[in-house]
Amino acid sequence: MRYREYIPGSILKRYVQCYFTCESDTHIVTEDKVFASGKVELMFNLGDDGPQRLVNGGLLSQPRVQLWGQTIRPFTFTSSGKHAMLGIRFFAHTAACFFEEPIADFNDQVTDFHDVAGKHGRLLYEKLLDAPLLTRRIALIEEFLLARLLRFQPKMGKLKLMNSIIHSVNHDDLPDNINAVAARYGISSRYLQKVFLAYSGLTPNPFGKISRFQKSLQLVTQKELPLTTIAHSCGYYDQSHFIKDFKFFTGFTPSHFQPESSTDLFVPLSN
Repeated sequence: MRYREYIPGSILKRYVQCYFTCESDTHIVTEDKVFASGKVELMFNLGDDGPQRLVNGGLLSQPRVQLWGQTIRPFTFTSSGKHAMLGIRFFAHTAACFFEEPIADFNDQVTDFHDVAGKHGRLLYEKLLDAPLLTRRIALIEEFLLARLLRFQPKMGKLKLMNSIIHSVNHDDLPDNINAVAARYGISSRYLQKVFLAYSGLTPNPFGKISRFQKSLQLVTQKELPLTTIAHSCGYYDQSHFIKDFKFFTGFTPSHFQPESSTDLFVPLSN
């Protein structure tokens, strides 16, 4: 399986972390574990046979364009076919700017994007199938995203505030002290929670836990540091709290975790 990431155009860099492709040359069956990432993704299957999921030995077809909301609890996704996926990975708090529906409605779900975007989404998919080059496909996606950004422009009203709050939660180790974060920006904690939920689909506490977990996941994957060091460097009170959270988000303790089980931990190939 080949995984590559691509940088968005200048305007969309504030909203899209990356575009990515995931491809295989032959028909394969993969069992992939999905963990909380704090991100929302939109994936277009551009292969001939379409995405399929194995259930109890049978095949169940999946939407050709899939909207993956915030994943909180881990789950396993088994797929079959020749992979040709083109995806969009939004930042944790920016996907809401592209959708009319509350972004929290998509949490822990894989939604058929055609049900969300209607004829415009179907037209984009048809154009992507006809485009022979990846550069053209990315250009089509950016045209589509910019149009939706303009359409839902009122939803960007508090984005600057949300950018600052996200920075505090991610870098200042304050997810457990919401009153302090709110006071920093001159708002009430209740209003902060409302804004946070509207933009990220989560309230600050679970979002902070996911952020902390993601930092620990990268360190556990590297297998270079003892668990106590990882716990403290990621802001956990002690090793037992770290292990408890890690098991909640992966289903495994850190010592029994297998990084190769998840494409979330793929290292992008150089372009």
